[in-house]
Amino acid sequence: MAVYNIYFRESVEKDFITIPKKDIEKILHRIEVLAENPRPSGCEKLTGQEKYRVRQGRYRIVYSIQDKELTVWVVKVGHRKDVYK
Repeated sequence: MAVYNIYFRESVEKDFITIPKKDIEKILHRIEVLAENPRPSGCEKLTGQEKYRVRQGRYRIVYSIQDKELTVWVVKVGHRKDVYK
């Protein structure tokens, strides 16, 4: 299976400001795993959008996949109560 390139929207940097450092490390590890398999078990496609989400503890990672370009764009990272707003 091909390896996907991971890219972040500029707004994701702001998302990380409010997240504790220990959780950021786990989130970044979870994002790295998406390069090998962008649709791991536990990921869900968001209704009405071409985006997916994966859970990491209390946080959610929202991303989109471009299979033709082999890229994964991380769109948003946040606490589960705030990430879908």
